[in-house]
Amino acid sequence: MALIKSLNNKNPIISKNTFCVENSTIIGDVEIDEYCSVWYNAVIRGDLGSIRLGKAVNIQDGVVIHTTLNKSKTIIESHVTIGHNAVIHGCHIKENCLIGMGSIILDNSLINSNIIIGAGSVVLENSILEQGYLYAGVPVKKIKKLTSEQVNDIKKSALNYIKYSNLV
Repeated sequence: MALIKSLNNKNPIISKNTFCVENSTIIGDVEIDEYCSVWYNAVIRGDLGSIRLGKAVNIQDGVVIHTTLNKSKTIIESHVTIGHNAVIHGCHIKENCLIGMGSIILDNSLINSNIIIGAGSVVLENSILEQGYLYAGVPVKKIKKLTSEQVNDIKKSALNYIKYSNLV
């Protein structure tokens, strides 16, 4: 069972259809919708602000999701894949996005729908990314427009994690 802990009179609310591995940690003001998965060593820490996850979000191994006190909250909409060891900090990620491994997304950034963030990228504070593109780099830059096939593949990735969580 994952470590699920109340903090400051805030109890995590996790859908019964969400999968959390044994050593994932979910603390405080966190709400997780249906068909999400939270993998090994992931930490979702709602101690300083609220964190909300939509449907079919997968939080892969080593991901940290957090906020900044009195400055930001984190919203991750539906069908989002967060790659291994990413840091998601006080930002809003709209639906159907893929956040590459080791990426960092900083406070008050807006990641619009249908975006891929390349592995190891850094999205600076207060950034607004236009929907439908691949972004990569430190700091991120718009690289190219996504094809309709690539946009569909983002959602398939999120849906695949529902299947993977049933195998564990």
